[in-house]
Amino acid sequence: MTAGPDDRVLLRPLTARSIVLSLLLGSHPPQLPVNRIVRAVEPFGVAESTVRVAVSRMVAAGDLLRAGGTYRLSERLLDRQARQDDAVGPETVAWHGDWELVVITAVGRDPADRAALRTQLAALRLAELREGIWMRPANLRRAWPSHLDAVLRRFTGRPDDDPSTLAAQLWDAPGWATTARALLHHLDSAEHPGERFTAAAAAVRHLLTDPVLPPALLPPDWPGDTLRARYTAYQHETAYQHETAAAQLIDGQLTDRG
Repeated sequence: MTAGPDDRVLLRPLTARSIVLSLLLGSHPPQLPVNRIVRAVEPFGVAESTVRVAVSRMVAAGDLLRAGGTYRLSERLLDRQARQDDAVGPETVAWHGDWELVVITAVGRDPADRAALRTQLAALRLAELREGIWMRPANLRRAWPSHLDAVLRRFTGRPDDDPSTLAAQLWDAPGWATTARALLHHLDSAEHPGERFTAAAAAVRHLLTDPVLPPALLPPDWPGDTLRARYTAYQHETAYQHETAAAQLIDGQLTDRG
């Protein structure tokens, strides 16, 4: 997908699984009856049989739990939904120049454990200054996973160097902004439901990587809040469409019984 001569972003192709997963990740509570799932996927040109097969495979894989004819996200994916919700609406506090500093103290951990820890710290919007040292401006209010305290120490301090220079070393803010603007262009210009859905899914994945820096450390015209607003508007629009479709489905069932 091209947003301009130099703004490109790779969008993942639609699959029945990705559509169902995105629908449930965006639902609160994250559960839907199978007939509503089938109805919601219709605009994307996916056959009902394909959707039902995808849902069955997601249950077998532990992605979904089934109760009667209703499917809901598993515990593992509930954590993903919480991270996605936080990406759309991160809670910030006024920044007074302090930085969070995390130093990994555990030694002798295997590669899988080290990779998992890196993933968790990145999800907390920390960036790695050098191996074993992670940091970010202290402008976020978020829950800290207590189990991490067994493998690291946390501090608060202020760098002697220019904080803007340090932020530029830790994050590629211009690159993030370029991708965000390309996604905004696609969300605004896409006409087919599948194209908009794909762009919205890419937008929320991109928001998960937003460093959420204080305004003083951001480049001019930062598109983070605009991308959040556009994605939220899309979510509200699709939620209304799903509610309307559900009401029509219930009316149709009542008519048939009558």
